Amino acid sequence: MTAKKNKYTVTDQHITKVTATAAGIVAAALLVWGVITIWNLYHYEETNDAQVQEYINPVISRAGGFIVTVNFEENQLIKKGDTLLVIDNREYKIQQEQTSSALLNAEAQLKVLQSNKHTLGQVALVSEAPIAAAKAKLLKQQQDFERCTALYEAESATRQQLENARANLDVALSDYEAAKHNYSASLSKVEDVKTQQEVILAEIKRLRALTERSKLDVTYTVITAPYNCRIGRRTIEKGQMIDAGQVLAYIVNNESDKWVIANYKETQIANMYIGEPAEIEADAFPGVKFKGQIISLSPATGSSFSISPPDNATGNYVKIVQRVPVRIKLTDARINTARLLAGMNVNVVIKKARQ
Repeated sequence: MTAKKNKYTVTDQHITKVTATAAGIVAAALLVWGVITIWNLYHYEETNDAQVQEYINPVISRAGGFIVTVNFEENQLIKKGDTLLVIDNREYKIQQEQTSSALLNAEAQLKVLQSNKHTLGQVALVSEAPIAAAKAKLLKQQQDFERCTALYEAESATRQQLENARANLDVALSDYEAAKHNYSASLSKVEDVKTQQEVILAEIKRLRALTERSKLDVTYTVITAPYNCRIGRRTIEKGQMIDAGQVLAYIVNNESDKWVIANYKETQIANMYIGEPAEIEADAFPGVKFKGQIISLSPATGSSFSISPPDNATGNYVKIVQRVPVRIKLTDARINTARLLAGMNVNVVIKKARQ
């Protein structure tokens, strides 16, 4: 019995105590971790399928030509209104001068037509006066013919006198008709000029529009920053030939707020609502917490917006838990969220709202 009692030395006893203590600590830690995990699972919805988003816009040229100057580098901070690049504008200025000259020519033609209209109007007034004289002469010849006819019937005038009176009446009638036709022709010429004026006015309107367009084309050769931003990827260089509509660079808007798109499982969104607060932690800054607020939930799952959405009616159906994009606005001050860059991975925790 004595030998058996001496089998466990003092060292073995200490090791046993240390091991038991360590096991107890580990068990207690696991218990605490399990309790915390269960607590978090019950009270919070968490996902690491989330990224920071902000507006990244392309700089697109509205005019083509050779690049004369490039005033930015990648990752450079740019203020609103700063000139980003300049395109050779000589061709556009020539086009502007041609259009302006055509406009001046049309305006000069309009002045000539206005002068012609005034002249023809005066001519029409002059041609109107003989109508009254011809009408008076016609009336006199009509009366003479009637008197001569009466005398001829009373055998007091010869047939030759009657024929002469008839001929004078026909001449007076012709003169009267000719005077009226001359006046009508004068008025027609005035109307023709008015029509020509309308054509010239339409042409002037068209040329003015072309002039404004050519001025715009000249302004398009200088590309400026639309807002305070940071330059992203640059794809052009001085001397390069570019086309209208070509992407020249990408800029990140520094004036707009950033947000997070958290792709939660469809089984996690039952207790989420707009306006609910969220806590965000970026992989790049562990331990730093950012505050957010849900501003919208997607009207469909992410796969529904893909180029080739799944079709479960094909017979190859395998149930997969879908994810629903949740948009979360960062509510911290902009200076605090400046370190968060678009595309960064973040972890999002949202407290479950109990009904």
